[in-house]
Amino acid sequence: MQDLRIVFLGTSAAMPSRERNVAGVALVTDGRVLLFDCGEGTQHQLLRADGVRSGALDAIFISHLHGDHVYGLPGLLASLSLNARVAPLTLYGPRGLRAYVESALATTQHNPIFPLFVAEESEHRGDGYRVDFAPVDHTTRCLAWRFIEDDRPGRFDVDRARELGVPAGPLYAQLQRGEDVTIGDRIVRAADVVGPSRPGRRVVYCTDTRPCAAAIELARGADVLIHESTYGAEMQEEARDRAHSTSVDAARIAAEAGVGQLWLTHFSTRYTDVEPLVNEARAVFPHVTAAADFACVAVERPL
Repeated sequence: MQDLRIVFLGTSAAMPSRERNVAGVALVTDGRVLLFDCGEGTQHQLLRADGVRSGALDAIFISHLHGDHVYGLPGLLASLSLNARVAPLTLYGPRGLRAYVESALATTQHNPIFPLFVAEESEHRGDGYRVDFAPVDHTTRCLAWRFIEDDRPGRFDVDRARELGVPAGPLYAQLQRGEDVTIGDRIVRAADVVGPSRPGRRVVYCTDTRPCAAAIELARGADVLIHESTYGAEMQEEARDRAHSTSVDAARIAAEAGVGQLWLTHFSTRYTDVEPLVNEARAVFPHVTAAADFACVAVERPL
């Protein structure tokens, strides 16, 4: 896996605004697409987003069953069928997702022409990555999701291999795979020329929730944390009452989890300018950016 990009499809809370659609984030991995939440209008956003094809969907992950996170799902599934998708598709989410999907398909008399599966409270394993989850603190069952790229082999020390008399060619490949090799009457161990494995990239999607320990643990050491910032710090009490987070809450979670970058999203429509929320967050954690619809974030692979 080389390319890893985050594309924000919707960054508004509860209802769309003129500038922001409701919840949706695409994670693009070498052309494959993982979709996190699917609010109303998400398929329109997919059509407008550069380099994100609905036909390349590998899986869909739903945080919870509030409408601004799932109302776009029936329409997207219908369009995938109309576009003659044949590849299987699995929807992941909290308990109740299967009943919602079955009800939506039954009442619209729509049967997808491709194999469709619903996995509740389940992890996903893909080619070169996995996605796991943790329950967070909202008014209904809600899951935060974490994308974890597989670890990469350690760096191969060519100079050390030459010193040990290993000829260039297939034996280098064996050592890089972690296999010891025999040269004459000597064994050269992979550990002698290959460094420790390098952790894969991690992206965490966390919305909707009050601040909670589960969010911190899931985000621990992530390259990017995407976290809701429904309210500014002045609305701390309302945030608690409605089971949401403020900009400062999100920043504290990012700081405690030791993430690389924090992207704020899920803004209340009361905020036409979210820069004050970013400034509040930066007073706690410096690496903060406000997400906007169609913003694209490249997640670079560490050297």
